[in-house]
Amino acid sequence: MTQQDSVSPTTPNKKQVRKEIGEKLAGALADYKQELGEKKLATRVKEVSKLISRDLRKMNKKQKRQKDTAAKPAKKAAKATVKK
Repeated sequence: MTQQDSVSPTTPNKKQVRKEIGEKLAGALADYKQELGEKKLATRVKEVSKLISRDLRKMNKKQKRQKDTAAKPAKKAAKATVKK
């Protein structure tokens, strides 16, 4: 049993997210495969999935920072009351 099999990541990494988005987009846009061609569609889906995954990652980081900053003042207030 390798380490990768035993450890399951709690959050998907960039490549996994990008791959999932690409699969969903390719499935949704399957009708356009004949019009654009398989290669062009794959290229465009890849570009769009990169953009979407990057934006999702930024949003997650921003939300995490906001949660952290919201929790920090409560800790400072608790320390201030203890010091007095």
